[in-house]
Amino acid sequence: MKTNILKNKFNDYWRDIDKNILLSFIILFLLGLFFSFASTSSLAGERFEKDYYFFFTKHLVFVIFSLFIMFFISALDLNFLNKFVLPAFIILYFCLILVHLIGIEVKGSKRWLNLYLFRFQPIEFMKPFFILITAKILTSENFKSLKVSYFLSFLVLLSILILLVNQPDIGQSVLLFACWMAIIFISGVNIFYILSFFAASILSLTALLITFPDKFGYITNRLTSFLDPSKGDSFQSQRALDAIRQGGLKGQGMGEGILKDNVPEAHTDYIIAVITEEFGSIISIFLIFIFLYISLRIIKKTISELDKNLRVALCGLASLLIFQAFIHIGVNTSLLPTTGMTLPFLSYGGSSLFGSSILAGLILNYTKNRVIHE
Repeated sequence: MKTNILKNKFNDYWRDIDKNILLSFIILFLLGLFFSFASTSSLAGERFEKDYYFFFTKHLVFVIFSLFIMFFISALDLNFLNKFVLPAFIILYFCLILVHLIGIEVKGSKRWLNLYLFRFQPIEFMKPFFILITAKILTSENFKSLKVSYFLSFLVLLSILILLVNQPDIGQSVLLFACWMAIIFISGVNIFYILSFFAASILSLTALLITFPDKFGYITNRLTSFLDPSKGDSFQSQRALDAIRQGGLKGQGMGEGILKDNVPEAHTDYIIAVITEEFGSIISIFLIFIFLYISLRIIKKTISELDKNLRVALCGLASLLIFQAFIHIGVNTSLLPTTGMTLPFLSYGGSSLFGSSILAGLILNYTKNRVIHE
């Protein structure tokens, strides 16, 4: 009896899920696992004097748990999932506050909570739920005026940005702000409001740099080195760009790249440059194509989706996926200042992978075919 129930549930799940998006996510996870092996083996053995498979083994465990999280979230009932969004957001917001109070500091930034068994970065988990909360506010019938809903969603964004800037984590702040702008644009806001918010953000950032030069001076240095590499320390960005050039179309070959040995955290912040150096631009273009294909499938779904909340949420989730991927690629190709942004599904790190799995699970759940059953 139980076997038949499980079989029927699996058949319903397989029938309703968008198999193309599911396969794309699985490919990204598996490629990330492979590239982790290629980029961390020598790092573990030579720099940290650990077993050559130390980082790869950890990444493998992260991927297994990430796949479980993705499938679990994608299989949840939509009504239950929608009820779970607000509590999850509140819990993660509380964790973000705890980072300020008891978080551990790494390289001058306090972004992680240490739970003894593991440490995690709350913002990586919060980003998808922020998108869903914003979509709920903008599409809620409780707010008759769009201006009120925009203002409330901006207050939610602002409360998060204040905590992020204090860590400091400008990269994630810029990402969340860009996603919020995309969501309110999709919801039909007047272009005047978007320009106003953008101008206000530039003024606020400028005020921070002037008022707290000691705390946020690194932002000025990064902008200076980006605009004029001769006036700042652009070592990492230049090495990444050189690695991409040396990789060419076909790459230097697996294990032949030198970027992963010369740049700290290359397997996280500069993974696309590591991939390009060893496996060539053709592989990087293929990865970009996968991200764009997933976004195209999501947009195709939103066109036929009748539920406004789902429509706005899906657009926001697609924006989060694409913006984060292209910020990472932009930094690696010196098109953007250094931000420390990971590449979803491919960069090493538990928080990044788990955050990506939550994003993937939500996208899969929201893009299900529900015409027959609901």
